[in-house]
Amino acid sequence: VGILAKSYIDQGHLIPDDIITRLMLDELKSLNRYNWLLDGFPRTVAQAEALDRECQIDTVIDLDVPFDTIKCRLTARWIHPASGRVYNLEFSPPKVQGIDDITGEPLVQRDDDKPETVTRRLQAYDAQTKPVLEYYR
Repeated sequence: VGILAKSYIDQGHLIPDDIITRLMLDELKSLNRYNWLLDGFPRTVAQAEALDRECQIDTVIDLDVPFDTIKCRLTARWIHPASGRVYNLEFSPPKVQGIDDITGEPLVQRDDDKPETVTRRLQAYDAQTKPVLEYYR
């Protein structure tokens, strides 16, 4: 399921409801003895309805972060592929732009961190999430 989800993300698409819902509900079943906090799920009314059938939701929090802030943070993110080290040009840049501090190898920007991909994903997220906020009101 993770590989399938990654294929959607790499194309700049959100993961379809049935896939992410199955993934999340399976994971939540293993946490039934604990309190938990979800971030970014549910993002559609169908996901919210499926979640409500399986779990009791106590609180919903809507963080209103401007898209420009999110886009700036994501598009400033660069990684060292071999190690997974993450740099952010705004608040934790490499010592030399485009170069990993430890190995001296080039950094890369993931496809899902590129400006056009981030913009597409944020627009889709916004369109799908507003109805969820109304659902929980």
